[in-house]
Amino acid sequence: MTAVLFTCAGQRVDIVGAFHRAGATTVAADANPLAPALYHADEHALVPRIDDPDYVPALRALVEQHDVRLIVPLTDLDQVTLARSRDELGAVVLLPEAEIVERLGDKYLAHLLFEERGIASPPTWLPNGVPDDATFPLLVKARHGFGSRHIYRAADGAQLGFFLGYTPVDSIVQVCLGGEEFSIDVFCDLEGRCLNAIPRTMIESKGGESIKGMTIRDERLIELARDVAEKLELVGPANIQCFRETDGAHFLTDINTRFGGGFPLPLAAGGRYPELALALARGEHPEPRLGDFREGIVMTRFFSDLSLTPNGDGTLKPLAPAE
Repeated sequence: MTAVLFTCAGQRVDIVGAFHRAGATTVAADANPLAPALYHADEHALVPRIDDPDYVPALRALVEQHDVRLIVPLTDLDQVTLARSRDELGAVVLLPEAEIVERLGDKYLAHLLFEERGIASPPTWLPNGVPDDATFPLLVKARHGFGSRHIYRAADGAQLGFFLGYTPVDSIVQVCLGGEEFSIDVFCDLEGRCLNAIPRTMIESKGGESIKGMTIRDERLIELARDVAEKLELVGPANIQCFRETDGAHFLTDINTRFGGGFPLPLAAGGRYPELALALARGEHPEPRLGDFREGIVMTRFFSDLSLTPNGDGTLKPLAPAE
């Protein structure tokens, strides 16, 4: 069985469980002993925070201990660190090159990257570069970060000035698009070839994470995602977010180089992304299977829970169910 190390495992029980069902030995790592995904993995470990110099050595020790072949980050927090340290880690890191990861993690640099690679993106400026003739409404968005935090809609110049002074984080200003928003979950091989792309509607999201959505067979979105993924040489999973305007034009707003919050939906639709990831870890070269998924699959998410009890050595373990 192929061992997979999940970093910043957090709440992503869905991803850890899917890899286990696909035949992986799952190893989850997190700095927080209350991260639920730790206790749904075959093995788990507490590691230093990502800004600690011992973080990468701790991951390397887990790779050696469990013969890990594949490292999968589950949040944006440590992606740049992992991409820069891939040679030290001793396993396949399911991320693009560090420069791409770094630029996609900065919404202004991502906009410039899109323009460089011929990918349509809404007009975007740094706060001191907004032109006098910019058309409102405009969005003030956090330049870094995730989860749709610190986004404000400005209806006029006065509101724009207020929100730029109010927001506590480094920000960008972006044209507010009025079309329909879509997410496309892609998976690429280690050479940046897109193996599949599964579009979905965004029926409802909470805290920036999709909690309701439906897979759709839209050939234009599938081709858009393939083109974008291969122009950027993405590796592994990515979630591409775009708007389709009334004239049919598409504009990219964000790319997350990881499994998206709506991961259960492409999984249920037959995307088989965990199996593809394991094949890459084994050195295989799966052929593209664009369009190989079920349309009309609807996802609606809900809360669950896990009860823990002291393990006697300062750690925690799942509470055994009452007989």
